[in-house]
Amino acid sequence: MIKFNTTTLVAAAMIAVPVFAMAQTMADIDVNGDGVLTIDEVQAVFADVSTDGFSAMDLNADGVLDSDEALSAQEAGLMPAS
Repeated sequence: MIKFNTTTLVAAAMIAVPVFAMAQTMADIDVNGDGVLTIDEVQAVFADVSTDGFSAMDLNADGVLDSDEALSAQEAGLMPAS
């Protein structure tokens, strides 16, 4: 039997909440459901995101944001979390 203490459960919840929140945001923004965000999809929700801003978020420069890049952009304050 595995025992969990309160600290372990709280830490797990703190890790899971941002991931869940990002999944909700990705689903809302990713209108074509392909699992990545294009600049058009991002700008449709966050009109103040510029092309330069999008490029700064696109860490691997492939022209789209995957969930890791979007989460990193939110953590860096480049894209709102909701």
